[in-house]
Amino acid sequence: MKDVGPREHKKTMAISFDLARRTAVVVGGTTGIGRAIALGLADAGADVVATGRRESAVDDVATQIERKGRRTLRQPADVGDRTSLAALRDACLASFGQVDIVVAAAGVTKRVASVDMSEEDWSRIIDTNVTGMMRTYQVFARPMIGRGSGRLIGIASLASFVGLQEVAAYGASKSAVAGLTRALAVEWAPHGVTVNAIAPGVFETDLNREILKGPRGQEFLMRTPMRRFGRTEELVGAAVYLASDASSFVTGQLLVVDGGLLASGVNQ
Repeated sequence: MKDVGPREHKKTMAISFDLARRTAVVVGGTTGIGRAIALGLADAGADVVATGRRESAVDDVATQIERKGRRTLRQPADVGDRTSLAALRDACLASFGQVDIVVAAAGVTKRVASVDMSEEDWSRIIDTNVTGMMRTYQVFARPMIGRGSGRLIGIASLASFVGLQEVAAYGASKSAVAGLTRALAVEWAPHGVTVNAIAPGVFETDLNREILKGPRGQEFLMRTPMRRFGRTEELVGAAVYLASDASSFVTGQLLVVDGGLLASGVNQ
C-alpha cells in the first residue's frame, strides 16, 4: 500500500468539501443567515441562486455572488407560493441542468404572550417556517430523487430543543422542522437524497435584533459559554459540510452551532 503523506491527506480533505460544479439554491437567501450561507456556498465553489420575495434584495445578493466569480439567477420566490417555487426550480434547471443543494432558510417569528396570540399570526409563522420548508423540499426533491442524489438543508433553532418565552408558534414550528428533517431523511435516503438541518444558537439578525437588545439577549449571553452572539458567517462551515461529499453518510441530523449553549448547565 502506498504511504500517503500529510500533504496528500490535506488535498484529499480539501476535495471532499469542494462544491465546484455544484448548483445551490437558497430560499430565504437574501438576508441574515440565509444570505451568509448563500455567499459561503459561493466561496466554496458552488453556483448559487439566492432568492426571496423582494426583487431588490435578490438583485443585491446576486451581484455579490457574481463578484465571487459564480453564476446565479435573479428570480424572486415566496415559500408561501408553490407556483413561484416551481418557477424557480424550472429556471434553475433550464440554466444549470440540475440543482444539487437546496437550503430552506426562510423564517419568521413574533414575540407575544401565548394567550394573546392571534390565529393569523400563528398560521403565518407555521406556514412560513414549516409548510414553506415542506413546499420547498417537495418542489426541488422530485428531480433529485429522479437523479438519485441531492442535499436538502433546513434551518432549525435552539427552539427545536428547548422552550423559549412567548414565542410558542416559533417554537412549535422549529420543533416541527426537526421532525420533518428526520421523517424526510428516512423516506428519501434510499434515493440518494440527504436531509439535514443546521440549528443556530443566538445570531443577531433582522429577525431578532430588537429582542436581543433587552433582558432576553443578556440571558442568552449569560447562558452561552462563549459569552457572545454568533456571527452569521460562522454558520457557513456547517452548511458547506452538509452540502458536500464530506457528509455523504449523514442524514436526518440537526447540526447545532450555538457556542455551547445547549451543552451548558450552571455557568457561574
